Order: sequence, then C-alpha cells, then structure tokens
Amino acid sequence: MSTHVSRLQSARARHLTITEAMAAGRALRAEVPRSAHRDATRSGAASTAPADATTSARAEAPTRDPLGILAAQNATRLAHLVPLRLERMLTSPFAFYRGTAGIMAADLAAGASTGIDVVSCGDAHISNFGLFASPQRTLVFDLNDFDEAASAPWEWDVKRLVASVVIGARDAGHSEKQVRRAALASASAYRTGLRDMMKIDALERYYTRVDTDELHPELDSAAQKVLDKATRQARRRTNAAYLEKVTARDDDGTLLIVEDPPVLTHVAEAVESDVEALFERYRSTVPADIALLLSHFTLNDVAMRVVGVGSVGTRCYILILSGPAGEPLILQVKEAQQSVLQTFGGAAVHVDHASDGQRVVDNQRILQAVSDSFLGYLRFGGRDFYVRQFRDMKGSIDASTLPPKEFRTYVSGCGTVLARAHAQSLDAPVVAGYLGGSDEFDQAVVDWSLAYADQSSADFEALRDAVSRGAL
Repeated sequence: MSTHVSRLQSARARHLTITEAMAAGRALRAEVPRSAHRDATRSGAASTAPADATTSARAEAPTRDPLGILAAQNATRLAHLVPLRLERMLTSPFAFYRGTAGIMAADLAAGASTGIDVVSCGDAHISNFGLFASPQRTLVFDLNDFDEAASAPWEWDVKRLVASVVIGARDAGHSEKQVRRAALASASAYRTGLRDMMKIDALERYYTRVDTDELHPELDSAAQKVLDKATRQARRRTNAAYLEKVTARDDDGTLLIVEDPPVLTHVAEAVESDVEALFERYRSTVPADIALLLSHFTLNDVAMRVVGVGSVGTRCYILILSGPAGEPLILQVKEAQQSVLQTFGGAAVHVDHASDGQRVVDNQRILQAVSDSFLGYLRFGGRDFYVRQFRDMKGSIDASTLPPKEFRTYVSGCGTVLARAHAQSLDAPVVAGYLGGSDEFDQAVVDWSLAYADQSSADFEALRDAVSRGAL
C-alpha cells in the first residue's frame, strides 16, 4: 500500500476537521504533483509528468486493447443488438466516446492517481447531465446516468468529463482555442465548486441542488434561452405524452404497446408471466410510501426497449401501468452489469452491495441531489436490474448545437454539479485541499484530455475499420 493511501486512512480514522483534511490534501502534492495528471500513460501520447510522480502501473502499463474490451462487452449483450450498438457508436467520434467507458476505465487505471476514492459516477460525460423532475415537481439539473457508478479515484470522473468536453466541442466544429477554453472551464468549475462545497457544512452540502428556477436569473440572456428551451421540452416529456406515441387501446380499452422493431418489441410469454412476481420483488426495495402507491396500479403491458449507445444490447424493459383513474405510469427495468470501473479499471466491489442493481440505486441516491422516488432493484434469471420511472419530465441540453460561449456555460455547470456529487464523499475535503486555489491541476487535466481525445479518435477509426472488415 502506498504511503499517501496509508496517511489518508489514518486521517480518516482520526476524523479530521475540514481544515485538517484539506491540509492533508495539500501534503499529497509532494507525492503526486498536480502536474502529474498531464501524464497520458496508455493513451499513446508522450508523458510530460515528473519522473518521480506516483502512478498506478506507470512503467508497466499493458498494451492497450480497446477493440478487445468492446468485444468482451459485446459478448455479454444480446447478440442480435450488437450490430445496432456498433452502428450507433460509429455515428460520430462523440457517439463512440459515449460507448467507451470500459476502454477509458482501463486507461485511467494506468494513469496518475492520488489514491483518494469517492463515490464516482463512472460515466460523467457531458451528455449524462440533464433535467428531471424532483418529487416536489420542480426541475433540477444533475447527473442522470449511474450504470457504472462505484467507489473509484476522484480523478477518473473529472477526466471522463473534461475529455468529453474536448471531443464534444471538436465534434461541434469549435476551434482548438475554443475547445481548450471550454475544457479549462469545466475543470476549473469542478475545482472551485468542490472548494466552495467545503465552505458549507455536510448538511448544507447534502441539501444543495441546482434548481432551474433558481439557476435562470444567474445566466445571461443567451444561456437563459437555452435553458428555457430545455425546460419546455422536459415538461412535455411525460408518461402521457410517451404513451400517445407507442400505445394503442385494445377492444377492452386496455393500453398495449405497439411494436417498433428493433427498438421496441414485446417480450416472450415466459418472461411476461414472471412479471407480476418480479414486480412484487421490486416493490420490496422501495420506500413504504412508494410501495403503497404502486399497489394502486395495474400492469397492462411489457416490452423490451433499446436505449442509449453504450447500453445497447443490455436487457431493458418498459412496464406500462395504469392507476384507478386511468392515470399512466411507465417504469423502466434496466439490466445492471458490473461497473466498468470494477471490470476494466480494477475498482473494488463494495461489500454492502448485494447486487449490481442495488449498487446503481444506492450510488444514484448518493450522487444526485434529489432522486426518482421509484428507484428500486431486483434479480431475475441470474441477472441484476434496477427500476426507475421511464419519463418524468426528463430533458437534456444538446451541447452539439450550442455556440462556444453557451457551450462553456453548459460544461461549467456540469463541472459544478460533479463537484457537488463528489462533495458527499468522506474524503472530498482532501481532494479540495489537493486541488488548491491555482489552476495547475486544471491545465494538466486539459492537456491530458486533449491527448486522450486524439487517442479516442484513433480508436474510433480502428473500430470503423474493424467493422468494415467484419472483424467485430
């Protein structure tokens, strides 16, 4: 075990104050300089980090095998959907990046690390932030994807975010100067956001959230227009609106799903017959008030639905339910595989998580300021699943359409939200102290992200070539 990890664990055992923990973080710079995060180990770019910087497997990093990782993931997916997964990943360099959390986890495991773990999102790219309704029916802006969430080095989420800024900005046609400015804005927002979180107590950090109504007055007029458009779209994305698109009533007036292969297909009768029992299993994992509320609803139909980019091929179902007044409720039941941070990054498996469904749900509740009241989980057929509402005023901002200034505003917001999420972890003050008040880390992680974006582009072309040859 490295010296800095031992010191951190002893500091934790002594329950250091915020001030003392931040001082411990500053002391870590002697062992892992902030400039060490410029190191592009395994990404194919030359390292410019100090020779004595502490890294994980720095000199002995194994040969990269990005296509091998994709093939390993494909082997766990529904075979008939693998071509669709690859097709979606090849849409653009950013679409490819969205599907490569596993590749990046393997690369990150070989890079510089302070040895400080936090509850991590695992896939904090700029398209995994968005709007959704709180239980109080206000719209909030937060992280919205936790399939890969696990305890892992804090740097991993930050690098996943900043590299996505670079790739997203390049995809949108921004100049290299604008790309760097945006990447620096997101890194700086994370650092300053985490430092600001340390100025308030743990309870205030827990209750802090980005409410769109409160955010709106703080934005300039151009950014307000972007937010207004996103909120209007989110408020239209409801259960009732979705049902109008994908269902029809049978002779008895029951809502049934209209198939749209391969995106939306009915499940086998054997699966459908188990749904009632599985639904009861799910109800046992939600709070008592939600379990009682769910008892008012009747299941009408079940279908398999293809979602996302990286998730294509995993098992995902939607359940159509109706309440006593005919009110609709749509639940999504999505397969939860082991986090790529664990499978490819070597992050530890948390002993408190009996299943990967529970891992996703528990970490989502930790990382989000407010979460879906219907979150739950179950196990079926040897596979883990988690459950959530499918559409409840969920919306997103299409960063690819934003001008450079508004793009910077958006990615800065992503950095701030990620800082709030990491601030819930016990060792967040140590991270804040390590980062400090200068932009040394910001500049280093931007350099790393620029190099990694180049490597990701090369991986994209390698996948395109492999698919064209029928090799994958």
